[in-house]
Amino acid sequence: MADGTGQDHTEIAGELLRNLAEAHGVSTSFRGWDGVEHPVATGTLQSVLGALGVPAQTPDDLQTGLSEVELAPWLRLLPPSVVSREGREVRVAVHVPHGAGVRVWVQTENGTRVDAEQREDSEPPRDVHGVLKGSATFALPANLPLGWHTLYAEADGEQDECALVITPERLETTGKLLSERHWGLTAQLYSVRSSRSWGIGDFSDLVDLAAISGNDGAGFVLVNPLHAGEPRPPIEDSPYLPTTRRFFNPLYIRIEEVPEYGYLDPESRAAIENLAARLHTANTADGLLDRNRSYEAKLEALELLFAVRRSPGRERMFEDFCALEGKGLDDFALWCALAEWLPPAASEWSGEASSPATPYCERMRSALADRLEFHRWLQWICDEQLDAAQRAAKHSGMAIGIVHDLAVGVKTVGADAWMLHDVLAPGVTVGAPPDVFNQQGQNWTQPPWHPGRLAASGYKPYRDMLRTVLRHAGGIRVDHILGLFRLWWIPVGAGPDQGTYVYYDHEALIGILALEAQRAGAIVVGEDLGVFEPWVRDYLMERGILGTSILWFEHGEAGPLPPEDYRQQCLTSVNTHDLPPTAGYLAGEHVALRESLGLLLRPVEAERAAAAAEQEAVLALVRERGLLPDQSDVGVQRTVEALYAFTALTPSALLGVALVDAVGETRTQNQPGTDLEHPNWRIPLGGPEGPVLIDDLPNSARFSSLIGVVRNALKGHG
Repeated sequence: MADGTGQDHTEIAGELLRNLAEAHGVSTSFRGWDGVEHPVATGTLQSVLGALGVPAQTPDDLQTGLSEVELAPWLRLLPPSVVSREGREVRVAVHVPHGAGVRVWVQTENGTRVDAEQREDSEPPRDVHGVLKGSATFALPANLPLGWHTLYAEADGEQDECALVITPERLETTGKLLSERHWGLTAQLYSVRSSRSWGIGDFSDLVDLAAISGNDGAGFVLVNPLHAGEPRPPIEDSPYLPTTRRFFNPLYIRIEEVPEYGYLDPESRAAIENLAARLHTANTADGLLDRNRSYEAKLEALELLFAVRRSPGRERMFEDFCALEGKGLDDFALWCALAEWLPPAASEWSGEASSPATPYCERMRSALADRLEFHRWLQWICDEQLDAAQRAAKHSGMAIGIVHDLAVGVKTVGADAWMLHDVLAPGVTVGAPPDVFNQQGQNWTQPPWHPGRLAASGYKPYRDMLRTVLRHAGGIRVDHILGLFRLWWIPVGAGPDQGTYVYYDHEALIGILALEAQRAGAIVVGEDLGVFEPWVRDYLMERGILGTSILWFEHGEAGPLPPEDYRQQCLTSVNTHDLPPTAGYLAGEHVALRESLGLLLRPVEAERAAAAAEQEAVLALVRERGLLPDQSDVGVQRTVEALYAFTALTPSALLGVALVDAVGETRTQNQPGTDLEHPNWRIPLGGPEGPVLIDDLPNSARFSSLIGVVRNALKGHG
């Protein structure tokens, strides 16, 4: 049936749906890795809008939704929040009853009041639910200091406030890197054990890894996300699927380095030594990592250490840490205490324990006070040992030190999902559309930030997370930094190819990231691989955020990118944890693994031929630069070293040397798009002769050879 214009009602509804989606930053089509523009299905758009709190099922829903999104700015005096850059005049639209007088001012974070000046505003008044509203524009001076301020407005006795964040024009810490090049190790910390580990790499192993590589001239060590998982076994294997991104994983605590260890009674010390002895054998055993066994033993030891009375000085330090972290730490500790005995599927989580503020949870804060203190104490110990790692890294001569990794998101059932549910979108998870390496797409099973609610919160949850991660860091790597521009939302129950992009206020998210990094004196590396809009990398460069280049992925129109055409403001490496180590990649392990898991969408022979052609194109360029001889039997180790020497020919400020490549590992740490099909994140560090410990590195000829190649190549090429 058509209306007077000849349009079918279905077409009209489809157009209204697309208009409503676009008004909320939801993509109605997207360009895939194949270069083709794909329309987004109606059901996907309706589900994603529903997750944003926007009904979109009926024509009335669509008309109402479009009217509401147009009126939204007029319903409050101030915007939900304002984020701007230093040195720029900030203009703010204020909506008041027509003809009402209005005052606007800022209270800076140091307590100074700054009044805003009214500017001419030609916006005509409009009727808003029966009230005539006018628009007034106010300007704030360009010399406002960096930081978190509060913007106020008052009109006819009504007052409103919102966060005003002034961010750096460009992250200052990046400037120094552009005149100094550094190489550093990249490692999955849990896989890097020493003879003193409890079956899993820990914070003290990080101290040793930093000291060894720092003495060899490294400028940094980049590790996997160290975010907290479950409070007791069983725990998640993937470091990229934590329960919270703000707090750290006690699994990494070195028991013997906790100061109270020295004051244990003989019986408790003997018990801990017995636990340690049983797990020391796991460090050199063949087989996969067993986080549950290690964590169970560590928790038993940590309970004994927690029972040791703290000295007055130590008690004051603990109290200061708890005060610094505040309510966020209290709520996290409460979640941990509840999760120790409430399984994830327990009905309480959707009922009386649905949020930290319920009457039940308030009662449990008192009933579980001892357990809350234990979990706060665990975070304090993590903080102390991370501080020690960064100090050791700097003491060894590292210019940057420890670079932490920030995961994309968290579990749908976990601490952040519970504490921050007000700023997360329900009914959807994030992932990635199909691409050349994951031809069925990926679902990371993580709830996304709700763009509007995050802005209305003044971005405080985002800020608090960044501050904790950056406290003892020389840098931060942001996994899938493209997610600060747009994220691939997948409705629950749909396949990963049935999602769409939802856009975020990247000016706010990138600006706040730069602000917190600058205050911490840290650099920021954005993992900007995958499908992205062309202007995104230029924007990141403008803001002082480093990009990421992986040798195999860098191509121009004529083939593999010549080294001189790589970006300077970049971390360049030969591989990434989502590929096999370079020795395995050269052997085609990535194709063999994906074939065995049924992840290929074209015949395996075609995949092998494409992989071989890609490798040969890169190796031909390496030979052309005189880094490899023409003969084909030069050996895997020499080929790996030549590839790293090739990266030194680039102008990139940072060069990453994968620890797995330095010891000759071939096994894939993670195969994206899989869960139980492959032992992701459970592969211990090893080489051709078996497990490799940190103790082995100083005397490893293979390790020293690759490090020497990179160090000498950097000297030779500036």
